[in-house]
Amino acid sequence: MDSQSLADAFDAVEETWTPHLIAELNDQHVKVARLDGEFVWHAHEDADELFYVVDGDLTVEYRDDADRENAVHLGPGDLTVAPAGVEHRPVAHEETEVVLFEPAGTTNTGDAEASDRTVEDLDRV
Repeated sequence: MDSQSLADAFDAVEETWTPHLIAELNDQHVKVARLDGEFVWHAHEDADELFYVVDGDLTVEYRDDADRENAVHLGPGDLTVAPAGVEHRPVAHEETEVVLFEPAGTTNTGDAEASDRTVEDLDRV
């Protein structure tokens, strides 16, 4: 059994929007990421995604089938869950440190077209 320092994990992550694997449990991945600016609109059809803000300022925008938008603002210590199948977009108003929980194998850009922000092979910290 090991322990992991979140501070050390975030120190090892230099690029924004590039999640890194920190732990695995029950077919779930725990990831750390630095976010800054807007991400792409996307959904994960079969996977919930939890965002937990360690440091910074994050809004998770949601869009439903009728193109109605809703948003949840998060500061340090706050979390939200993007439900499976719900289109969402994280927007970091400054560089923000986030812990993500989601099923193993979940691609960060979900159903959005692959781009330079798509990370399929996670580095471990």
